[in-house]
Amino acid sequence: MENLSFSKILFFLNNNFSKLNYFKKFFNFYIIGIIIFLIFYYFIFFSVPKDFPVNVIINIKEGSSLRSISKDLEINNVISSRVFFETLVIILGGDKHIANGDFLFENALPVFEVARRVSRGERHLAPIKVTIPEGFNVSEISKSFALKLVNFNVSKFLLEAKDKEGYLFPDTYFFLTTDNEQDVLISMNNNFEKKISAIRPLIISSGKLEKDIIIMASLIEEESKGDTDREFISGILWKRLAIGMPLQVDADKRTYENKGLPENPISNPGLKAIEAAIYPKVSNYLYYLHDADGNIHYAKNFIEHQINIKKYLK
Repeated sequence: MENLSFSKILFFLNNNFSKLNYFKKFFNFYIIGIIIFLIFYYFIFFSVPKDFPVNVIINIKEGSSLRSISKDLEINNVISSRVFFETLVIILGGDKHIANGDFLFENALPVFEVARRVSRGERHLAPIKVTIPEGFNVSEISKSFALKLVNFNVSKFLLEAKDKEGYLFPDTYFFLTTDNEQDVLISMNNNFEKKISAIRPLIISSGKLEKDIIIMASLIEEESKGDTDREFISGILWKRLAIGMPLQVDADKRTYENKGLPENPISNPGLKAIEAAIYPKVSNYLYYLHDADGNIHYAKNFIEHQINIKKYLK
C-alpha cells in the first residue's frame, strides 16, 4: 500500500515537471518571438539608413514601376530595404497610382514614412508661385512660366494656346516644379471657366455673344489705364461698332483698316474688363486718348479729338 502511494507521488511529480518544462520552453519561445517581432517592427518603422541624404529631392518619373522607384531610393540611401519598402507601398495601396514628380525628404526618415509619403503623393515641396497680369497674351504668358517651370515647353504651349487666347484667365497660380505646359493650359482654362460661369447669365442678358464680350474685353484691357476709364472706353467702342465706324484701337492696328471686332481676342482680359464689356458706360463721347501721365481725355467729335492730341500729346 505504501509502495503504491509512493509510485503515485512520483508519477505526479514527473508529470508536473514535464508540464513545467513545456511551459518553460513555451515561455522562452514566446519571449524570443516578441524580441524578434520588436526588432522587425523597429527595422520597418524606425530604422533609418546611416547615410540618409537630408534635404534630398528624388524625382519619380511618370510611369515608373514600383521596383524602379525602390531601386532609385536605395541607390540614394533613402531606404535600406527595397523589400520592406515595396511591401509597405503595396499594403498602403499606393503601388497602382504612385504620383510622379519631385519628392523632398527634408529629414532622415524610416522606410515606413518614405513609403507612406510616396504612396500618398506627399511631395513636401513648396509650390511655385506665378502671377499672370490682366491683358497678358499667350506669348507673354509663356515667357512667365518658362522662367519658373523647368519642364515648360514654350513651343508646345504656343502651338496649343493659339486658339485659347482670351480664355486663359490672368491670376496667381501655384504649380509643382515638375508641372509642364499642359498643366498650365488646363489650370488657366479651367480657372477661366470657373470665373466666367458666375457671370454668364449677365452676358446672356446683355444680348451679346460671349465671344464678342471676350474680344471686346481684351481690347478694353489693352486700352484702359485703370478702373476709372474701362466702362467709358467700352461705351465708346460699342458705339463705334453700332454706327459702323472702325474701332481704331492702337492695341490692334487692323482695327484701323477693318470694321467690326477682331476675329479673336488679342489678349487675356481680367474680370473687370469683362464686366466693363458687359456694362458699357453710355456717354456723348466718340474719341479718347491718354496723356503721358496716363490720364484719359475724351472728345465728342474728331475736331475735339484733334485739339486734345495737340494739347496733351504734342
